[in-house]
This record gives sequence, structure tokens and C-alpha cells, in this order.
Amino acid sequence: MAPETRPRVVIVGAGFGGLSAARALAGAAVQVTVVDRRNFHLFQPLLYQVATAGLNPADIAWPIRSLLRDQANAEVVLGEVSGIERTAREVLLSDGRRLPYDYLVLATGATHNYFGHPEWEAVAPGLKRVDDATLIRRRVLLAFERAEASGDAETRRRQLSFVIIGGGPTGVEMAGAIAELARKALCRDFRHINPGDARIVLVEGGPRLLGSFPPALSDYAHRALTRMGVEVQLDRRVLACHEAGVETDAGPLPAATLIWAAGISASPAARWLVVAADRAGRVQVEDDLSVPGLPGVYAVGDTAALSIGGQPVPGIAPAAKQAGEHAARQILRSLAGAPSQPFRYRHHGNLATIGRHAAVIDFGRLRLRGGLAWLLWGLVHIYFLIGARNRLLVGGQWLFSYLTFGRGARLIAGSDPR
Repeated sequence: MAPETRPRVVIVGAGFGGLSAARALAGAAVQVTVVDRRNFHLFQPLLYQVATAGLNPADIAWPIRSLLRDQANAEVVLGEVSGIERTAREVLLSDGRRLPYDYLVLATGATHNYFGHPEWEAVAPGLKRVDDATLIRRRVLLAFERAEASGDAETRRRQLSFVIIGGGPTGVEMAGAIAELARKALCRDFRHINPGDARIVLVEGGPRLLGSFPPALSDYAHRALTRMGVEVQLDRRVLACHEAGVETDAGPLPAATLIWAAGISASPAARWLVVAADRAGRVQVEDDLSVPGLPGVYAVGDTAALSIGGQPVPGIAPAAKQAGEHAARQILRSLAGAPSQPFRYRHHGNLATIGRHAAVIDFGRLRLRGGLAWLLWGLVHIYFLIGARNRLLVGGQWLFSYLTFGRGARLIAGSDPR
């Protein structure tokens, strides 16, 4: 079939779900259009290392066009989606362009959720984008510089205080990485301060860290962070975030640097489609990931709300990849006149790293912690580096940079909106 006569599949978002859907359609008699407001795919699980100066952004990002250049039936459009015309079956871009579709896959991801306090974002940025990571890196490194330049003891204490809000995997990983940055990478770089004196506080609203992990692994993570010098505060409700620090129900936490890791909110996809959404804004989908009442429209990854056997599908990279591949298969089945099939999520386990030689892994019956878990965590992340042809090279570079805090990662660059 000539490209102009093929069914048109538009995929919004080039994250794990979107790219997996596009690749699963390689060689099919369809025309695939991947649209994203950025020209690169980001490996989000390692974004926290950019934020803590362990890696450069280029170590965990690849141009979308490069990833799809060998797929003859795929094209890439750089643009920001502003809406969807359901009747005309068109994706609307903010610059006025329209992308007609026969099938639509929404893989738009998620953003930060400040639980009704969007004003907190200015002082407590979350971690979803490269811009977020470089902003946090700038604030973290500047805090040490300002402490070095100050002769006032109180100012130094505030500059050397860091508060991470949220005790899930991102919060735990950020707290551990900042502790290692302060106590190892920067320990000999300053003359008037001791970076190891930094106060790093991890605030969690629940009774334990890593709530999706078994209690024994949560306890291990708590103990490991404590040994690294992180102050863990559980059952703490955050009342306010401001320039001076954090207000909790147990009192104030003065700090110059705040980092938000407490929740996520879905993209505007449900509003674009004018369909039902859950409390986080995710599109309510059928068991085959299709959107009710909209034939040929699918939502995957953090865009979709789906439970299987009473358990919600988690918002992690393996789940998004599986969902993207499933949506692509349903499109091919539809073109072949075959009935759709329900999505079957295969859970490969939960992983979180705490620091070098300390991680936790839950494979169900098999649970690991410590150095072996950390090694396996590293191997798994290298394996999931989007499957680029130079995976081993990229993985080797990442591992070297991670172990040595390689040259160039500790750059103070960019601007700060606050």
C-alpha cells in the first residue's frame, strides 16, 4: 500500500509506552506518526542521577528521530498537543497543525501532583523532565557554594539543609544520592565548609518508606538511609512549602533546597477526549486499553487507569512498555478483523536503589537487598535502556559515570525561575 493510503496511527508521547507502540508496528501496513513536544526520549528511572550530578542529561536521553530512523513506516513530529477533535479524528497542535488519525495511542505520561497547592512547585520542584533535573542540580550545587561563601553559621546551616518530600522510590533514591554527593563526591572540594555536615531530611506521610514494597525491605531501606546520615521522618503531613523551608504537623524544617517526590498527576488526555478519569486524572480504559465510546483510541502507561484482578497496573517503565506493545497488537487485530484481547500485565518486580551497594528488589517470592540487589538493579537498568543498538556502550558509560561522578556532571548551568 502507498503510504498515503495506509491507515494512520498517531502516537502522542515518545516515552516507554509510545515508543514501544511505534516499534511494535514496524513493518505493518500502517503509517505511524509519533508526536512529542521534545525531540528526545528520556530514560526517567535514572533522572534522579542527573539531579544529583552523577550523570549528564545526554547519558540518559536519545533523539526520537534517531531511534526510529530505520523504521520506514514511522515519522516524527515535534509539536505540543493542545486538544483532540473526536468527531473529525484529528490531533490538534498548539501551532495550528492538525494530525488526522484512524487509530490513536495516548502515551502522554504524568506530571507532579501538589494536592491542590500548585504554588509549592516554585520552591519544591518535582522530577519528571530533564529541565526539572537540571534545575534541582543547580539548586543543590548552589547550596554548597552559598554555604562556602557565607560567614554566618545560621545561613550555612540553612544552605546545607535539604528536604525531600515523599518516601517512594524517587524520594529514597534522591535522599541517598544527595547523601553520597555531600559525603563522598564533594568531601574534599571546599575549604570553609564540610559538605558532610549537610542535613538531609526525607519526609513521608505514611508509616513507612517504599509503601509498595514488603515491610522487611522498607525497614532495610530506612536503616540504610539512616546509616548514610539521612534523617527519616514518617507519618508527617506537609502543611506548606516556602522559601524558608517546609512546615509539617510536627513543626518547621528550615532548608534552602526542597524536592518534591510525593505524588503524580496525569496529563490532560482525559480532558482532551472529554471522557471519564480517575482521581489522578488518568483515562478510564477498557480491559484491552481502549477508551470507552471512542473506537480506535487507546491510552497506555501513566495516561491510563486500569486494574487487573483488583490490583492497579503500576506506573513503571515495564508496565508502560507492555501496554504500548499491547495497544499496537490490538490495532493490528482490528485491521485484520480479529476481536480485541484483554491486556495481561506481567509484573517483573519492584526495584529501588538507596545508594552504592544498597538496593531493594521484590520479585514476589524472591526478595533481595544489599550489594547483590544493587548490582542486579544496575544490570536491569542497562537492559531497559530503550534497546538502543549501542546499549552496552551507553551502559558502560553510565556505569563509569555513576561510580566516579564523572567529569562534567557537576555543572551549575541554566537559570532558576524563583
